[in-house]
Amino acid sequence: MTSTFAWQGCYKFDGDQTVPAYLQIDSVSLTTNYSEEGASSAKITDVWVYVDDGLIGVFELPALFPILAQGKHKLEIRPGIKLNGISSTRVPYPFYNPIVYTNFEFVPEQISDLKTISTTYYSNLSFQWMEDFEQAALSFEELNISDTVIKRTSPANNPVAFLSPNSHYSGVISLTEEKPEYGGASFNSFIMPESQGTAVLLELDFKTNNAVTIGLLMRINSSFTEIPLVILGHNEEWTKIYINLGPNISLNSTASDYKVIFRAGLEDDISNAEILIDNIKIVSR
Repeated sequence: MTSTFAWQGCYKFDGDQTVPAYLQIDSVSLTTNYSEEGASSAKITDVWVYVDDGLIGVFELPALFPILAQGKHKLEIRPGIKLNGISSTRVPYPFYNPIVYTNFEFVPEQISDLKTISTTYYSNLSFQWMEDFEQAALSFEELNISDTVIKRTSPANNPVAFLSPNSHYSGVISLTEEKPEYGGASFNSFIMPESQGTAVLLELDFKTNNAVTIGLLMRINSSFTEIPLVILGHNEEWTKIYINLGPNISLNSTASDYKVIFRAGLEDDISNAEILIDNIKIVSR
């Protein structure tokens, strides 16, 4: 079963071919150097497919789709995401390498099944903030309004945590009727990009039964201006989001630096909330 949210036939095929070849892709995984790039968690929802540098289409995974090509051609597959978790803002992720086959053999009526393919981060990236909660000292500071603090899950390998060979703990924020408010920010401030329009993305995994607002604290003239960006909704299972920080950073070009802020208030219809986050990264070039 294939779902296509965009189709752009911008590739000119040779001859009068009317019988397509088929390409099948089940998923795209991420491989990382953990010590330098953090966890390999990803939520690659789509593939942007190019033949000989012409965009054939954008396909939601898993995908099976026709391509009017035969013989050997350059095939390029760019991993795609939902920017800010929104289905209408699907884009190729600017920090994942494309998967390129220089001489891919297309055979009419034949399905080329690539199954799961793998991507990596580009090598020229900056990871200004990485918090995986594997160390006891956390890179967060609570705001004055906060009733509670973010902690590590315990014990190690607690089933509620994001578990993997490199992940044994996650961050957890607990809200109760006695302590209903959380406000916290990255302990460090991060420098502004050298040029406006630079892509800056915040990645994180989360699982929560209570809404959480994520935003920016921009330092302008020695004071902080708060800019809410995204509200994380309820998710019973771990999921990943890619939050676009770039536009708001560019709009506040007079700021000297910025922090990332998390806010949550206990919702009216529950008496206890558990907000879990992990694998936080700020990625830019």
